[in-house]
Amino acid sequence: MLVGGAASALMLGTFATAVFASPNTLNWGTETNAGECEKIGKPIVNVTQKVINDVDSGFNGYWAFDNYNRHIQVWESTTPGEYCAIVRYTGQFDAQAGQSSPDLGSTNILDGDEDGAFEGGYRATITGTLDATPAWNTRGSVGSFDYDCDLSANCPGYVSWVVQYFNPGYVFAYDWWGWIYHAGNNGSWVNSSEGNSGGIL
Repeated sequence: MLVGGAASALMLGTFATAVFASPNTLNWGTETNAGECEKIGKPIVNVTQKVINDVDSGFNGYWAFDNYNRHIQVWESTTPGEYCAIVRYTGQFDAQAGQSSPDLGSTNILDGDEDGAFEGGYRATITGTLDATPAWNTRGSVGSFDYDCDLSANCPGYVSWVVQYFNPGYVFAYDWWGWIYHAGNNGSWVNSSEGNSGGIL
């Protein structure tokens, strides 16, 4: 599954595992709660971003385009030089006709009507140095971005949010990630670091 831009550290499509979660459920709200960070004080970054035309991947390749709102928060960690990031997504996906369904082991080919909503996010540890003059503001909205992706994961409009706030040389590591897709009568799919279940028919 992919949310975040194909040619970046935020590409999650290759993170899928063969472990199965409970069908059609995902406790993403708890995992992306600020209480999961060992943090100091208030977030030093607390912004929202709108993204359109991001490409989404599953076990069988790229299958949909996503439009979503992303809430990005970063705290200084209790460990010197480390930062805890929590990023939450809510949005819509547009399944593409002729592409393979994203779930593990599926042989279904999408007809393009399997559209719906998705939600989720991730928690990550960033080790590095904050940029003293970040490219983006640290509060409020950072604007709307058209990634302009195609089904080969070329995304000329992609911009990494991490690069806007951290100096080069940072290390980014996921602590938890997960999304759940709701396609109505066409099923639901859970893709997360805890496992995968369900499917888009």
